[in-house]
Amino acid sequence: MDILLWLILALSLTWFMSYSRASLSSFTFAFMGLMVVGTLFDIIGFVSWLLFAVIALPLNIDNIRQQFISMPLLTLFKKIMPQMSETEQEAIDAGTTWFEAELFRGNPNWSRLHNYPQPRLSAQEKAFLEGPVEEVCGMVNDWQTTHEIADLSPEVWQFLKDNKFFAMIIKKKYGGLEFSAFAQSRVLQKLTGVSSVLASTVGVPNSLGPGELLQEYGTKEQQDYYLPRLATGEEIPCFALTGPEAGSDAGAIPDTGIICRQVFEDKEVLGIKLNWDKRYITLAPVATVLGLAFKLEDPDGLLGETKELGITCALIPTNIDGITIGRRHFPLNVPFQNGPTQGKDVFVPLDYIIGGSEMAGHGWRMLVECLSVGRAITLPSNSAGGIKTAALATGAYSRIRRQFKLPIGKMEGVEEPLARIGGNAYLMDAVTTLSTGAIDLGEKPSVISAISKYHLTEKMRSSIIDAMDIHGGKGICMGPNNYLARGYQGAPIAITVEGANILTRSLIIYGQGAIRCHPYVLAELQAANESNTEKALDDFDHALFGHIGFSISNISRSLWCSLTGARLLPAPFNDKSKRYYQLLTRFSANLAMLSDVSMLALGADLKRKERISARLGDVLSNLYLASACLKRFNDEGRQEDDLPLLQWAVEDSLYNIQEAIDALLSNFPNRWLARTLRAVIFPFGTWLTKPSDNLDHQVANLLQTPSPARDRLGKWQYLTRDGKNVYGLLEQTLEDIIACEPIFKKVCDAIDKKLPFYQLDNAAKLGLAANAITETEAQLLIKAEQGRKAIISVDDFDSSELTALKIV
Repeated sequence: MDILLWLILALSLTWFMSYSRASLSSFTFAFMGLMVVGTLFDIIGFVSWLLFAVIALPLNIDNIRQQFISMPLLTLFKKIMPQMSETEQEAIDAGTTWFEAELFRGNPNWSRLHNYPQPRLSAQEKAFLEGPVEEVCGMVNDWQTTHEIADLSPEVWQFLKDNKFFAMIIKKKYGGLEFSAFAQSRVLQKLTGVSSVLASTVGVPNSLGPGELLQEYGTKEQQDYYLPRLATGEEIPCFALTGPEAGSDAGAIPDTGIICRQVFEDKEVLGIKLNWDKRYITLAPVATVLGLAFKLEDPDGLLGETKELGITCALIPTNIDGITIGRRHFPLNVPFQNGPTQGKDVFVPLDYIIGGSEMAGHGWRMLVECLSVGRAITLPSNSAGGIKTAALATGAYSRIRRQFKLPIGKMEGVEEPLARIGGNAYLMDAVTTLSTGAIDLGEKPSVISAISKYHLTEKMRSSIIDAMDIHGGKGICMGPNNYLARGYQGAPIAITVEGANILTRSLIIYGQGAIRCHPYVLAELQAANESNTEKALDDFDHALFGHIGFSISNISRSLWCSLTGARLLPAPFNDKSKRYYQLLTRFSANLAMLSDVSMLALGADLKRKERISARLGDVLSNLYLASACLKRFNDEGRQEDDLPLLQWAVEDSLYNIQEAIDALLSNFPNRWLARTLRAVIFPFGTWLTKPSDNLDHQVANLLQTPSPARDRLGKWQYLTRDGKNVYGLLEQTLEDIIACEPIFKKVCDAIDKKLPFYQLDNAAKLGLAANAITETEAQLLIKAEQGRKAIISVDDFDSSELTALKIV
């Protein structure tokens, strides 16, 4: 009995020390203490102490441990470690990690999340959003932009330049606005609700482009010359990276620059002879200055001994001889300025390199560092803004449009997609707020930017499809009154650019996340590449045994959370959100365990097992998405009315995590290991479900009913009620229709007849004749009917108006 009790204590101690992530020395001394207790009770004898010493001493004496354990493992690790290209290494080194690292490590610190300051607009930023942004939204007619002139009007272009829309990232000392990332996101969200062409035109110069590259890496002369001109719109920039042979694999660009001497502006100078062929370049057709990425070569050794210097970025005026520019692509009927550019034997001085000759060969690092910021702002914000506006519009339309004698939004079949739109709109805005907040805190969150880009553009695409399904014929008949079709047509553009989503999901999110966010993997890789043998062994030893303890801890935590349902875990709030924190912590431990097991079992093959990597990335991503929602809910005062939106967004994310893990285990190559992992993670099977029908009903009803919660969902969007803005008309008509319903009922009761809910102007006449309603109530019925008919109407055209080729 004494032996059994001691064994139980030993197992309990082992579990507790591993669960709490005790150090090796702490674990050893604690177990030694238990051995002493066992000796006092004649349970532990000489053989047990000898066995303990044989195990404990080599592990705790640095020289012995390093020589006989770490050194052989380091040698083996170097052999099996996957080869990493220079561009992959620079991508991993770029940027910083933030709260996503907490989610990767198995025990998120939720207090840390909630202690991050809530992003807020400055007085200047708010004035810009309510002034110039509001004004330009009223100037843009998207049908004219996309169908009639295939461009923004000259007046809009000039307004954007005059009001420094292209200078949101440029510092004030150069004449720019120097807005926060959060403010940039709010501006783009509002613009996208009106026109994706407008948002793209403004977004690109403020994202990955010459402006950001010059501020980060440019010489003082380059900054002083170009940044004031970019701020005023005197120069229109573009950045040329991708081409026919290098799309998602941008590091494989074949475009070249050869260092040589040549005459430039009547003087012989040291420079670069450039040849390039680029496509998909936003603003290229109207650009006056071209940022160019190319591979720089120095065959004659004019700069030094290195012949192939690598990817380099230069800034080139587009009026130089040899440059072909101006033609346009036509991306899915969303005609923002985008096109190809070519250069044939274009010679420029060496000081055209961004940052000067010292930055020759450092272009890829420059690009990925800037992309880690820009990719978290532009496309996620455009996606979120489009769906926020679509959520309010679709909710209003569902309440206004009636079929089968009731609003279509009351039909359960419509409630389901409507709830998806509302829940995703809440989530998407939460993610952009959290991600841009991180940037404003000084982070360059490369993993978060990939998560945001992939998942928000995908949610945008699925949500716009849902909105189209609800609108039916209204959505498919294009014309000035259609506010969905261009967004629907253009959705694949956001999916494709800045790293195709297939690539982002299968390679980038987890590929970067596993190395950057894991507390020990990057240190192990760096140790393996360290040329100093003694330092390499010392660093690897520290990382290796930290990694082993970390892995054991996550196995213990995963099993404990599975057996207890994670219900004993602490949470920062004891309300309806408590369970969400517990489940996210549980899945965080699962992710950490699965990552280590996958790395150990698959080794270098994990890099090629893209679907395994993608599913691990899905777990990390949805942990982040749900965390952003919890952060938003808390920052906005934990409003009870917002609970349905929070619950839908988090429960959908939790379900997606479960499904990703389930699919990973079902397809894991090592089947016995997969079954073992399933027993640890899902000992009682999977249990989470998609958001319930009742929750769908609550979210759908929220979108169809004016309320503070609905206002928060659409905050800062362009909803002005000026008689021209269709979104303002939707909001006004929604309120009028709801206000008219009791008036309409009074008319029906007075004439003892149930009228159909249309021709409300006729109902007004009947009500007045029966003395059932007042003149004010009758006017409201008439007004509501006018709005209702305008909302449900679709456009039609003379056949000649639809002909692209005009026949005289």
